Parts: sequence; C-alpha cells; structure tokens
Amino acid sequence: MVETSFTTQVLNAVNAVPYGQVASYGQIALMVGMPRAARQVGWVLNRLEDSAVDGSSNHPWWRIVNNTGRISIKGTKVLTQLTQKELLEKEGIEVSDDLTFDIERYRYRPQIAKLEEFELTPEYIEKFIQKYLD
Repeated sequence: MVETSFTTQVLNAVNAVPYGQVASYGQIALMVGMPRAARQVGWVLNRLEDSAVDGSSNHPWWRIVNNTGRISIKGTKVLTQLTQKELLEKEGIEVSDDLTFDIERYRYRPQIAKLEEFELTPEYIEKFIQKYLD
C-alpha cells in the first residue's frame, strides 16, 4: 500500500484506539482533521487486507465501525463481517447476531493530549470534544 500523509494519519489514529474500544470512520476522520473523509478512512482500511490476512498488519482495522454501532464492511475476498465480529468479540465487545452493538458503551474517547498529538488546532479540538466527549 502506498502511504500518503492522509494514510499515515489515519493509521496512526486507528492505532490509538485501545483494545476493547471502537471508533467510527467519521471519528477517525475528525481525529486527523478531515471531518468529511469517513469514506476515505474506509478505503484506507480496506487496502490493509493483504497485511491483515498474512498477519503482518499492526493496525487494528476491526475496531473501526459504522457510527450507528453496526459492522458495515462489505467484505472482501478474505475479510468478512463475521471476521470483524469475531475480532471485536475477542476484545470483549458484545456484538449481536445482526452485527450491531452499543457503540456508546465501547466508543473510544481520547484525552485532549492524544488529540493534540494529531496537531489539531484548539478550535478543532473543541469541536471534537463537543461531538464525542460532552
């Protein structure tokens, strides 16, 4: 996978999501300063398939989900919605048979210091706080 600055930022944000927690595609986009790039976050994660399959990926792609608390990946030739469900369940996240769960219960809420690591402006951090931390 060719890594651009956006790709690197997305992967850094994905790596910040702790074990047993999740973030939405839009939340990751916000964390990297691109609030309307949720779909592009998904594209970056989709391109991880080869390294995810052979075990060389250090990026917990399965922790990134739809903002409604639903596993929404369409699946690829190897990775499926059930793969993501199993990986989330291994981390203690309770996922229903219909691939939904209580996202607010498991949502990653980064500390302000973590957001500052992404070099976001104070105004932008305040918007993030209003959306996810209040």
